Amino acid sequence: MANHASADKRNRQRIVRTTRTRAVKSAVRTAVKKARSAIQGGDAKAAAAPVKEASKALARAASKGVIPARSASRVTARIQAALAKAAQPASK
Repeated sequence: MANHASADKRNRQRIVRTTRTRAVKSAVRTAVKKARSAIQGGDAKAAAAPVKEASKALARAASKGVIPARSASRVTARIQAALAKAAQPASK
């Protein structure tokens, strides 16, 4: 329990920020999961839209400081690489 008004305010701010952060992280996880599922589906053209949405969600979360920028960049690169690999025709 807060003993000062400033500590009480910091606690209220913490609650608001935590709620916002959880929502953003959840949205990012969902977008990435949808992108990976679409890539696994095999159709590269159909997977392009979910991958783009996941990239946007990751960039947005990184710009807000919810996730580290390097983590967002790494996940984006891996998703893009998987999409490119899925788009290539299978060779013998």
